[in-house]
Amino acid sequence: MKIFHKHLIPFILFVFVFSQLQAQRLNRTEKKIVEKVQSYSEESINFLEKVVNINSGTMNIEGVKAVGNVFSEAFDAIDFDTRWIEMPTEMNRAGHLFASINGTKGKKLLLIGHLDTVFEADSPFQTFQRQDTIAFAPGGNDMKGGDVVILYALKALHDLNLLKDATITVAFTGDEERTGKPLSISRKELIDAAKQSDIALGFETATGFNNATIARRGASGWKVETTGKRAHSSGVFSEQTGAGAIFEMGRILHQFYEQVRGEEYLTFNPGNLLGGTFVDYEVLKSKGTAYGKTNVVAQTAVVHGGLRFISEEQKENTREKMRKIVADNLPQTTATITFTDSYPAMGPTEANKALLEKLSDVSQALGFGEVKGYDPGRRGAADISFVADYVDGLDGLGSNGSGAHTPQETVNLATLNQLIQRTAVFIYRLIKE
Repeated sequence: MKIFHKHLIPFILFVFVFSQLQAQRLNRTEKKIVEKVQSYSEESINFLEKVVNINSGTMNIEGVKAVGNVFSEAFDAIDFDTRWIEMPTEMNRAGHLFASINGTKGKKLLLIGHLDTVFEADSPFQTFQRQDTIAFAPGGNDMKGGDVVILYALKALHDLNLLKDATITVAFTGDEERTGKPLSISRKELIDAAKQSDIALGFETATGFNNATIARRGASGWKVETTGKRAHSSGVFSEQTGAGAIFEMGRILHQFYEQVRGEEYLTFNPGNLLGGTFVDYEVLKSKGTAYGKTNVVAQTAVVHGGLRFISEEQKENTREKMRKIVADNLPQTTATITFTDSYPAMGPTEANKALLEKLSDVSQALGFGEVKGYDPGRRGAADISFVADYVDGLDGLGSNGSGAHTPQETVNLATLNQLIQRTAVFIYRLIKE
């Protein structure tokens, strides 16, 4: 066994530390990028305020288009080619904004955001309110802040003439919060763009300044419908009358809880439940009514739920378990379960982890600290999942804040410019590879 000479050890340590510093150091061009982004500090906040104050709830078609127009003009100003992709009228969705430049060198990037928010036109939470370094902003954190990060990072690179050879597509969907169906239409252009790209970066709200997302769970809907024999309640449990639709629904949900839950990253949730003699449910409004008397055995019941999963295999295995439970009916009852796909899963690939390391190198070079991967079990679904099978990716690169989807949604303005700096340098390094 060889032992290093004691005089070599300090030298080896010096070489290691020096190489690490070299890897993390900003070059002259990158320092100029940082300075340029810093000069946009107030301008970017004012732009964020402008787009937040335009309501763009998913179902507010004109509002989503209005926000798209503001961003379209901004991308036109930095020499991107912009186009609005309309959706068929029957889908009742606004469409998407795409902006692109086409060069000949470096990695081909797809930058993903969305224009819509969960706050519809009748929401009482409508306006941007700045309180020192915090802004209360409906949809500002999820995710107009992330859109602003993309825009101003690219603006800095454009203004320094650093995009002339780059190939970058910006995709701002108009229905991320409530995807238009069928997905084969509403996500066609996004998937097509991914197939022509090397890397996808998603700018959904950050989960902390020093976190990024290398994996996201997929999302699927499910519906269970049960029927029972309508009869006087005095005969419930008898061979002739049976258990009724509500008891059958209770059996199913209890067995889901006992037999299906437990796998890592797997969750499923019944969001609403109606049962009685008659039920009426409005899918678009996610609400309904039920009628039934306590002395009548329930004739029908319906539950709508969601399923979260980390892989297609986990999703399909879970669905099969649920089907078997649904098929084992109580006396004089029937039950059916149906599933609807929404978002696929984004798996934690080695290539995604390598991207995270590159982002972390940039962050440390800027003095912002290491960036770590966020637990996918604590993240929702997002548009980057639709392209995960075609391209390497990272998500969660958007603005930092809190309270997304609530009347207390905020954007941390103190970190917004730093996130733009990090994004601009990261993009610069990628397009130079």
